[in-house]
Amino acid sequence: MLREIQKLFLGDAPGWYKSTIIGFLIFNPILLFILNIFMPENAGFIVGWILLLQFIFTLAMALKCYPLQPGGLLAIEGLLLGLTSAAHVYEEIQGNLKVILLLVFMVAGIYFMKNLMLTIFTKLLLSVRSKTLLSLLFCASAAILSAFLDALTVTAVLIAVMIGFYRIYHAVISGNNFTNQDHNFKDNSQINTLNEYELENFKGFLRDLVMHGAVGTALGGVCTTVGEPQNLLIASKAGWDFMEFFIQMAPITMPILFSGLIMCVLIEKFSIAGFGNQLPTNVRDIFNDYSNYRKDNITINDKAELLIESIVLVFLVFALAFSIAAVGLIGLSVMVFLTAFKGITNEHQLGEAFHEALPFTALLGVFFAIVAVIADQELFVPIFEYVFDQPEDMRPIMFYIANGFLSAVSDNVFVATVYINGLVEKIPVVNEEFNNLAIAINVGTNIPSIATPNGQAAFLFLLTSAVAPLINLSYLRMVYMALPYTIVLSIVGYIAISIHL
Repeated sequence: MLREIQKLFLGDAPGWYKSTIIGFLIFNPILLFILNIFMPENAGFIVGWILLLQFIFTLAMALKCYPLQPGGLLAIEGLLLGLTSAAHVYEEIQGNLKVILLLVFMVAGIYFMKNLMLTIFTKLLLSVRSKTLLSLLFCASAAILSAFLDALTVTAVLIAVMIGFYRIYHAVISGNNFTNQDHNFKDNSQINTLNEYELENFKGFLRDLVMHGAVGTALGGVCTTVGEPQNLLIASKAGWDFMEFFIQMAPITMPILFSGLIMCVLIEKFSIAGFGNQLPTNVRDIFNDYSNYRKDNITINDKAELLIESIVLVFLVFALAFSIAAVGLIGLSVMVFLTAFKGITNEHQLGEAFHEALPFTALLGVFFAIVAVIADQELFVPIFEYVFDQPEDMRPIMFYIANGFLSAVSDNVFVATVYINGLVEKIPVVNEEFNNLAIAINVGTNIPSIATPNGQAAFLFLLTSAVAPLINLSYLRMVYMALPYTIVLSIVGYIAISIHL
């Protein structure tokens, strides 16, 4: 019986991974017990940091085992060890309800718009033959959309498009046709050796596009109040409206934006960090055939659905741009409109739309438990105090560095919350230094955080999405591919802050 339980634990994860997680779970209480005897004042702080690093390990191994289970066990252990409380975890989830609603409803809404998205991006793929230009378009469009919508919504669109591309190609080379919607695109058993080499090239091509797009969400997201959740918090504390926030941030964010777009071109031209994968000729032919098939076989019903999706897309853009409601509620209305007018009323069909987002939403709940540990054990407080004790002229750049580092290892929204609230307690809001430090906090939590998937919710969503294993996009590969962007954009941010603040 015990052997069967061991085999069932974490399913198909490698044996060494299972042993590592069990080791973590045994090690933490023993360490806390020992530290409570010899270093009681620092016991929770030390074990809290260890728990955070262990959780990051589960994210890094996301392709070996979905992080919800091992990360959830670590979070539950944190609760049992008294590193945080269930009430505090609930408070963290309440405080991030807008993000949770966004994931649950907006991603589901985008799911019912996939035909239009696939049509638009297939035409773009076939119209632009230059991979460099195509990458630049993905990066720039993601940046623009993220500035006026939000990064998670844009990432959901990117994921839906990439899965659509992959499904079309995989169905064809597996001997199916474009109309087979139930094709299992995770099964590679029917693919011969020649097609397998082509498939790997195609996966690399999709990886490049989705990573350029993901970085684009950060480039645009830092510029406006609606781009990232922490931007609105910082703006509300500083008393800035949409335009004032944009103007205050522009001397820093505009150089970063243009540097990012230039980096996109250079990375593709010189095939840096695994980029530069070209679309195989045979794959382009498949998509061309798909486009012609759609054109030749489109029915009145298909046209009606595309028209409905187009109208709802216009509504979505305007609703998000003018913030008529919380993003999640807008997503819910999008889902209602699309399913009502497209005649999708079967519960099973509706359930399919939630498959992508709900596992990640559960993972986010676990993540908030880790965030509660960070808060209760004050893991970041010593760094904040150290930075604030620096000379006044050094504080903006030190805040930028500290926020960038902490955002990369934890979560940029939480880091921004801790630092902006700490700032309000230390400095009067109507103060030039407050404005300078608020700018540094915003840039620090948005740009260096692209270094790791856990730094930004959009990156973590991409890592744990259905498309990541299909295109071999692991945690370490994401870190590696983001590295050129991370280095250059962080340096540009450093220089811009040094000059302007």
